[in-house]
Amino acid sequence: MRYEGNIFRPFSEANSYLLQCTIGCSHNQCTFCGMYKDKKYRERSLKEIMEDIAMAKDSYGNLEKVFLCDGDAIALETDMLLAILKKLYGTFSSLRHVGSYVGPQSTLSKSVDELKALRAAGLTKAYIGVETGYDELLKKVKKGVGYDQMLAAGKNLVAANINLSAMVLLGLAGKGEASRRHALATAKICDEMKPQYLAALTITPVPGTVLYRHVQEGKFEMLNPFETLEEMKQMLENIHSDNIKFVGTHASNYLPVTGTLQRDKGKMIASIASVLESRDERMLRSDEMRGL
Repeated sequence: MRYEGNIFRPFSEANSYLLQCTIGCSHNQCTFCGMYKDKKYRERSLKEIMEDIAMAKDSYGNLEKVFLCDGDAIALETDMLLAILKKLYGTFSSLRHVGSYVGPQSTLSKSVDELKALRAAGLTKAYIGVETGYDELLKKVKKGVGYDQMLAAGKNLVAANINLSAMVLLGLAGKGEASRRHALATAKICDEMKPQYLAALTITPVPGTVLYRHVQEGKFEMLNPFETLEEMKQMLENIHSDNIKFVGTHASNYLPVTGTLQRDKGKMIASIASVLESRDERMLRSDEMRGL
């Protein structure tokens, strides 16, 4: 298969064929993200993408899952995305899932009717980096949108019946009162957005990013493991919507927590509270076992 640069995908797409539709991320300014800093954003030609699909057919035969790379494939023109989806489903008779990262700005560039057309054509899941609901923090980390725009992007995807996975970052605000505001505002935006999945990851300074530099210079103080868990607990306590699958098992997290809100809310909170009460580091993932 043909790929340019490092390729990233959500951990839930581990068994998917990765089809590179764009190179890099159309926004690529977030202060904490080091994923596409070695790439200048561009869109691959439809001809190249169609050739790659044919190559995948020759190499793999049939496929059930495909993930559209790189960071923001939904930035492509809707007609081009529809052509890609048509080719994928026409090539792989067993195909049941096509997912993609989506940026809030590129999502908002499409109407709800366009998003519905993409869903009807087979775009089944979208992964959006919400990161936080704290409006001031969204601006500080240069996400490119504020609370209202982020919420609108998520709600439009839900309205289009695209299975939405919202990703949030524990520890993104650093220490102090900002941590509490981050937790409460993130709970609020998730409550209003109502994604099917809510994935919590723990912020990790990546060399070459603004965040990493600020940590090295003492301008940003990382939360300790227990402060990070307190943030997760506050988020869970303040989300009231039903049927959100909370996924806190990412390798970056100190404590794997997962369940369905509201059904498993009490059990998840109790699990975190037990660790917070004991302050026993043996109950946490060691740094050696954690990763991006």
